[in-house]
Amino acid sequence: MKTVFLIAAAAMVAVALAVLLLPLVRQGRKSGRSRGVFAVALLIALVLPLGTGALYLLVGTPAALNGVTAEATAPISMQQALAELRTHLQQQPDDLQGWMLLAQTSSMLRQPADARDAFDHALKLAPNNAEAMIGWAENDSMTRNDHRIEGRALELLKRAVQLHPDSQRGLWLLGIGNFQRGEYREAAATWRLLQPQLEPGSNVAKSVAEQIAVADARAGGAPAGASSSAAAAAPQGAALQVQVALAPALKDKLAPGDALFVYARAENGPPMPLAVAKLDPAQLPTTVTLTDAMAMTPAFRLSSVERVFVGARISHSGQPVAQPGDLEGDAGVVAVERKTPVKIRIDKVH
Repeated sequence: MKTVFLIAAAAMVAVALAVLLLPLVRQGRKSGRSRGVFAVALLIALVLPLGTGALYLLVGTPAALNGVTAEATAPISMQQALAELRTHLQQQPDDLQGWMLLAQTSSMLRQPADARDAFDHALKLAPNNAEAMIGWAENDSMTRNDHRIEGRALELLKRAVQLHPDSQRGLWLLGIGNFQRGEYREAAATWRLLQPQLEPGSNVAKSVAEQIAVADARAGGAPAGASSSAAAAAPQGAALQVQVALAPALKDKLAPGDALFVYARAENGPPMPLAVAKLDPAQLPTTVTLTDAMAMTPAFRLSSVERVFVGARISHSGQPVAQPGDLEGDAGVVAVERKTPVKIRIDKVH
């Protein structure tokens, strides 16, 4: 089949050249030029491609070409590539670039635990690598159920921003860490350092400005020297009114120190709540309105999705993460734009 193809291709080239040269030959004869010159040109045009094809068939190795092509284009999967990279790093554990590549690839594949481990190896080789510090902190938060940035992650972000004050991702994540800890003024101040680096009027710049306004509003007003309209301009965003009641059969299971958490999380997304309110169970039955201002992380708010799962939990540990023995109830999935109250009855034991 390959031989037939090569002969056909050479013949097509020869015909094409002949078609192009014949009009030139005729024009040359009209101009009085020698017929021999054009005859030689036409002969070369016809013989050269056919001769080249024949010569290749005689002395070439078309079959060998198939093998080389197949081998060169054999695909390798991402997992195979990662396996080879890990083998390489076992043999050469001091390869900083290799650890960074493994960390970034694992992060891209949404494998935060593996990414954090690889960034940790990179930090052992280069303790002042700001990119590795930021990557470690970001992926550490992704391994947590509450996605909080605290402890070593927060310290690494602070160091990274000190080393590189223009690190946009570092400033953004550090501000989120401040926001999660209730340090709203610090969060707003950190994000203000980010603003001059953003393109004015871009979606990112607008989003950061909104988060600064939310932080200012939750801090109780705009900081000194800032526009007094900034806090007032904080967007209200989405809001869900939730009515929560406790089943009478579970009232005897309440204990001092219990905390009531009413929350909404994305229908399809991370388990981290988009909005959460902490109340005293003694207030039950009660009504609470979940809003964008109750987001644990500014990047994940009620208004960022269309549908949410709404639930309530009485935590004996006082922490939002579910523990055995906690009392629970939910309203299932509802639309964020819902205007009527969402009703929850806490009637199950976790």
